[in-house]
Order: sequence, then structure tokens, then C-alpha cells
Amino acid sequence: MTPFENEDKNELNDDEEIIYVSKSEIKRDAEVLKKLGVELVELSKHELERIPLDDSLSYAVELAQKIKKEGHRRQIQYIGKLLRSRDIEPITQALDKLKNRHNQQIAQVHKIEKLRDQLIETGDAETILKIYPAADRQQLRNLARLAKKEQEENKPAKSSKQIFQYLKQLSEVE
Repeated sequence: MTPFENEDKNELNDDEEIIYVSKSEIKRDAEVLKKLGVELVELSKHELERIPLDDSLSYAVELAQKIKKEGHRRQIQYIGKLLRSRDIEPITQALDKLKNRHNQQIAQVHKIEKLRDQLIETGDAETILKIYPAADRQQLRNLARLAKKEQEENKPAKSSKQIFQYLKQLSEVE
């Protein structure tokens, strides 16, 4: 084997190690980063503070929140470009954490609504007293009676809203 033949084989081995990425895959990755950018832009200032962003990225997101129409689209693309050079794992984890907190709040509201509806239907405050021992039985029964009367007379649900607010206060205390 001549030295030149040996070099040709080394070149083949080097080519085999190169990983080719298709244009489609690059575009899909860019779309994912743009979607992440859109999620960041849709957050409020308070929520953005909880996301680990560097200065240039947070400035770009704040600017995108102010821009409208065509400039907004270009700014989102720019945010996607900035995200390409960063580790997005901490950002996605923080976003998931925010989404989960929102889902928990929604579940809490549904739970309170269910308890309120059950109280108005039955007039029995025992289940609420088991969950919230600090609740005032007399106040709950009185509000439930008024809410039922409002429902029967097709009046605005003032007492029902008061029950909801009272239960919400009790849940925040615990």
C-alpha cells in the first residue's frame, strides 16, 4: 500500500464522521425557537421576571411586546435567532413551571365553584366545614339560603358571588 492510498482511506473515515443536517430539520428547529419566542413575548412583565433571560434577550422580548404588525414578526424572528445561540433548557423549564402554576390556580377555582354549587343545592355546610374548619357555619347557611332564593327569582347571583369570595378567602388562608 502506498502512502497516497493510505491518505485516501483516512479521508473516507473523516467523511463518515460528519453528521449532515437537512435544511428541513434546521427549519423545524428554527420554528420551535420562534414559537418559544412567541410564548416569551406573550408573558406579562411580572412573569418575564421569573424566566432566566440575559440582557439582550430580555430587551428583545420587551421590544417585541411594544411593536405591532410587520415589525413584530421580524422581532420574533430575531428572538428566535438569539435563542439559537443559547441554552434554552432553563427557559423552557421556567415556562413549564409558570404554566403548571396557572393550571393549579384554575383547578382551585373549579374546586371552589363546585363546593359553592353543592352548598347552594343542598344547603348543607358540613362538607365545607370538613375542608375549611375555620369557616362560619351560620354565614355559609345564610348565604346559601339567599343564593337559592336569588336563583328561584332569577335575580343576579350576588350571594353566590359572596360565597365564592368567602371560600376563596378560606382557601388562601390554608
